[in-house]
Amino acid sequence: MPALISPRLLLFGESLSLHRFPHVSRNAWFHRSVCSLSLASLGFKGDLETPENGKINEVKVLKSLTEVPKSKAKVVRSHVVKAAGPHRSLEIDLSIFNAKSFFELGLPPLLIERLEKEGFKTPTDVQATAIPTILEDHDVVIQSYTGSGKTLAYLLPILSEVGPLKTRTSEGDGEPGKKTDIEAVIVAPSRELGMQIVREFEKILGPAHKKVVQQLVGGANRTRQEEALRKNKPSIVVGTPGRLSEISAAGKLHTHGCRFLVLDEVDQLLSFNFREDMHRILEHVGRKSTGDSHGPKGSLAKRAERQTVLVSATVPFSVIRAARSWGHDPLLIQAKKVMSIESISPTGPINLSGPSTNSDPSQNLQGQSAIQSLPPSLKHYYCVTKIQHKVDALRRCVHALDAKSVIVFMNHTKQLKDTVFKLEARGMVAAELHGDLGKLGRTTTLKKFKNGEVRILVTNELSARGLDVAECDLVVNLDLPTDSIHYAHRAGRTGRLGRKGTVVTICEDSQVFVVKKLQKQLSVPIAACEFTEGKLVITEEEKAIPALR
Repeated sequence: MPALISPRLLLFGESLSLHRFPHVSRNAWFHRSVCSLSLASLGFKGDLETPENGKINEVKVLKSLTEVPKSKAKVVRSHVVKAAGPHRSLEIDLSIFNAKSFFELGLPPLLIERLEKEGFKTPTDVQATAIPTILEDHDVVIQSYTGSGKTLAYLLPILSEVGPLKTRTSEGDGEPGKKTDIEAVIVAPSRELGMQIVREFEKILGPAHKKVVQQLVGGANRTRQEEALRKNKPSIVVGTPGRLSEISAAGKLHTHGCRFLVLDEVDQLLSFNFREDMHRILEHVGRKSTGDSHGPKGSLAKRAERQTVLVSATVPFSVIRAARSWGHDPLLIQAKKVMSIESISPTGPINLSGPSTNSDPSQNLQGQSAIQSLPPSLKHYYCVTKIQHKVDALRRCVHALDAKSVIVFMNHTKQLKDTVFKLEARGMVAAELHGDLGKLGRTTTLKKFKNGEVRILVTNELSARGLDVAECDLVVNLDLPTDSIHYAHRAGRTGRLGRKGTVVTICEDSQVFVVKKLQKQLSVPIAACEFTEGKLVITEEEKAIPALR
């Protein structure tokens, strides 16, 4: 019976979640699924990808449908209790992969009108794929290269359901005097990214509806933030883990009935520093208690449905594990591609200081993740010099490339001020940006950099996430990144939304082997160069190395 196949078996192979229904035998489950569903009832038959010719080919079923012996069946458990309900089949209209306008993605008219006023006419590939998938209530992980429009990819579906631009329904929209609850929470690892997300919301909402969204970031006056929450009653909050957790613990932030939880730059949010704060956020956002907590479903009945969206340019396996634990049947979304999280194999980190080998399959996912996060229009170079001459090499690099907006990355905060001093002594306008600056100082520095008053911004890893300066045409690694993932995030500060950009790594001779490893892991040519007579001269042309497979 080739035309009758369970969608759960088809999409997820042997990962049938029988532990949700322990009273149903495996054979009975298979019989019920096969007899009630067919391939014709599904939107598509597995992982889908649009090739260059724009046509969709049928995806072959690679796994035979055989019964899994009980000895090999594994039950996946999580400390987070998920909402009860059957697994959903994946039904997505394939035509949206080639959408040429936001109208084709099913957004409400008021929202499309605002997009057109702000100059947004054509969705990027990741937006065309993510927006309809989120609108279909799927939990998702969005992965795409830095600067590809990931923020709008989740912002627009939220505004389609929350706030004044949403699709109107007949059930009491806009009732006068009705208390407005918080319906969406967006968590960001840094103040800069949080404020950038708020600006994107405000841009689409327009001046008249700016109070619909509020930022709750660290470094700002907490009392004023709590007062604004009470007075403005926003529908959407954007914040950093620490501040969100603080205000929630104080009883001033009520998110139990929240419908959307977005974790932007989720791979950073998984760091140990955010562990306790993230635990509280995940336990409270969209976790609404019901009256009958002693019913037959027990703790499952205490949990309300929430839609969880994880976002990052890179998706190491720690993110995959988090998606499985926090989401319900989550999907991985890339440009013109949707796949089940269950189809992804585990992996570990890539260690730059260890022996180089491609035989270990555990390197594949993180290597591929870093490759996919690199903007496609970048040129990569490295320059060898002595440590005491690095700043002078930086000055010559900026002059040779005639760069107008430069971001320089270093690993240690204490060295930033000294580097800025040396650059200013050489007649270059530079400024430092790091976490020890107050909110006002950071905001002022970023504003001057974006306005062109500051030519060179010297920063640490803090600004590798969420710093969006479209005019940035050069990124310089004055200190080497710790791994390919961090290189990709640094490089992503330039070449945004299809613009051209250049990445230069300035290193010592003893560090060249690290650059070679980065080149191999990222599958990009990183050519050796020198800066002489005001020009960039390539001294050793490197060929691209095939990506990790």
